[in-house]
Order: sequence, then C-alpha cells, then structure tokens
Amino acid sequence: MARIKAILLWVWTILTTPAATLSLAFLTLGGFVGGVMFWGAFNTALELTNTEKFCTSCHEMKDNVYQELTNTVHFTNRSGVRASCPDCHVPHQWTDKIARKMQASKEVWGKIFGTINTRGKFLDKRLELAKHEWARLKANDSLECRNCHSAAAMDFTKQTQRAADIHSKYLLPGKATCIDCHKGIAHELPNMEGVEPGWKMPKDLEGQELPAASSDAIGDLRKAVASAHGSMTF
Repeated sequence: MARIKAILLWVWTILTTPAATLSLAFLTLGGFVGGVMFWGAFNTALELTNTEKFCTSCHEMKDNVYQELTNTVHFTNRSGVRASCPDCHVPHQWTDKIARKMQASKEVWGKIFGTINTRGKFLDKRLELAKHEWARLKANDSLECRNCHSAAAMDFTKQTQRAADIHSKYLLPGKATCIDCHKGIAHELPNMEGVEPGWKMPKDLEGQELPAASSDAIGDLRKAVASAHGSMTF
C-alpha cells in the first residue's frame, strides 16, 4: 500500500510541477478540451458539406444534374421518401466517407478552373463523369444503393416477372450489382453509343420467352431467395 501511495504521490508531483508558467495537469486538460472542440468542429464542417444545399450551391450541379433529379422517382414518389445528393454519392460509413471526400477534392479544382461551368462543357464531359461514378459504384458493390435497398427484403411477387427473374438469378447470388442495370435512374443518360449495356440477355435465356407470372414461378423465386440467404423464411 505504501508503494502505491508513493507512486501516486510521484505522479501528482509530476502533474503539478510548473512547466514554464502552467502546470502539466493544466496543459493536459487544455489539450483534451481543445481536441474535443477540434473534433466537434471538424465533424460539423464535414456534415455541412454532406447536405443537398451544399451540393447545389454550385450552379454546375444546381442547373444540370439536380434539375434532372427533380423529375425522377427518387425525388417525388407515392411514399414521400426522397433521396438527396449525399444519399447516393457519399458513403455512410465514416472511413468510406472521408475517402470519398478526399476524392471529391478534384471537384474543387474543376470549380476553380471552370471545367463544366457551362451547359455545353457539362454535356461534353457527361459521359466521362458518368463512367467515373459507374466505376465507383461497381467497385463498392453499389454501396449507396444498398443503404436503402435490400435485396433480401424485396417482394418478388410485386415486381414484374422480368425484374424478379433477373434479381433472383443475378443480384442475390452476387453475379451482378445494382449499377450494372440501373444507370439512368436519377439523371439523364449520356450518349450511350459504344457503351456496353449493363444487362444483356443471359445465354441460358436467349431465344426463350420469359415466363408469365404464376404461382409456380413465384414459388421458384422464393426457393431461389431462400437458397441465397440460408435459412431465411417467407
């Protein structure tokens, strides 16, 4: 016990010993408070750049892609759920978000030098910009799509037969990801001449007529989902 008291006394002496004009304890406490304030300010600033208002503060975005978004189901729909710019273009996880913000620093460079500051320049760059975003979503398995849309929660009976068949055979087993097929869902597509289509008729379905919706087909789809998700039941 005496040894412990001696150690504690030694630590207290170190902490209360003046360092220039301030004690080490005061400097430690001040550093902690300053760190908390810096972290709070950093995260506040980060979230402010994560809003639709911030995204559309540049006329390049407000006058082009944002106007297109307002005409889609992601902006106005029967459920009243609206997807904003960050929902689709910024990851939700903190580390992924920081990496995305670092990538987006190129956009500041483009703003300064007027890369797409006119409608004509934007249209000329549209395919290149779209390809960058398609590649990003392809690489992260359409992460931002899956933040809202869960393949395991899909009700195939409420989908068209073609969509249900493709989702069960290709999306659930991981043979395809959302962006492979859903490229023009929030913005107008660029000139797609020479661009490989996201979904092509699989070899096993070529020359065949897709089956009409029936209880047997729905049963097959449920089996496919159960197989892909183990013991999941319906």
